[in-house]
Amino acid sequence: MTTQVFGHKSPDTDSTGSPILWAWYLNEVKGEAAEPVLLGEPNTEAAFMLDRWNLPKPRIIEDVAEGAAVVIVDTNNPAELPASINSADIQAIIDHHKLVGGLETKGPIDITVRPLACTATIMIDLIGDDVAKIPEAIKGAALTCILSDTLEFRSPTTTPHDRAVAEKLAADLGLDVSAYAADMFAAKSDVSSFSDAELIRMDSKEYEVDGTKFRVSVLETTAPGVVLDRKASLAESMVDVSKEDGVDQVLLFVVDILNEEATLLVPNDLVKGVAEKSFGASVEGDSVVLPGVMSRKKQIIPNLKV
Repeated sequence: MTTQVFGHKSPDTDSTGSPILWAWYLNEVKGEAAEPVLLGEPNTEAAFMLDRWNLPKPRIIEDVAEGAAVVIVDTNNPAELPASINSADIQAIIDHHKLVGGLETKGPIDITVRPLACTATIMIDLIGDDVAKIPEAIKGAALTCILSDTLEFRSPTTTPHDRAVAEKLAADLGLDVSAYAADMFAAKSDVSSFSDAELIRMDSKEYEVDGTKFRVSVLETTAPGVVLDRKASLAESMVDVSKEDGVDQVLLFVVDILNEEATLLVPNDLVKGVAEKSFGASVEGDSVVLPGVMSRKKQIIPNLKV
């Protein structure tokens, strides 16, 4: 049976590249049949990665079959996984997020959860000496994942180890980190072809805070003005997305990679209250700038209050 390796819904770069990396390891090193798959269309930066390294886009699946062998990476949250995940045969979890609970397994499994910025960093560690066997294209994918999740080492989630692994991969590939990251972020910032609803769902996760269900969306960009020019239509689309996705409110943070700050759109009093209680912000108007806020995992989710 072929093991399917996948990350979370609304796949970002790490949830696109890490399944490719781990499926390579299972196939080529462990001798176990594996296939990387996606739970949706990859975002623009992930698409750039696939194109830059000439990697085929993994097959997109809607759900998993009962008893299907799977490895879950870059998440352990059932809300971010296929509806039938608990009927699958989960073989392993490799992640760098807090434990959420709710997954069921058919027996003991390998679980690796480490406080690093990127799943790909953890995988490089687990692969060990066999890293030398990784093809250039897949090393390129791993590097892209780490630079994406660390925002080229700007994110507060970045650890010295993430940086060291990325710099070693870049050296192996003969790449200048800053120049390559600039190309990545330019690709991520090109959102002109996406609808408002697509932008909201592009990099988003569902979280519940004291009984209020949020879709917490983050848009990381070097050109925040392009997104913020669409504030009015995005606010309107938030209402429809909330209804369609069964949440109470969308929280949309536009992260300015270069200036290291986030702008939270404030379409109503609920979000105004969240901004004031969670970040100590003083809100006037339909948005608020949050200096230094760049990480959903470390700075946004842990601080949310209603």
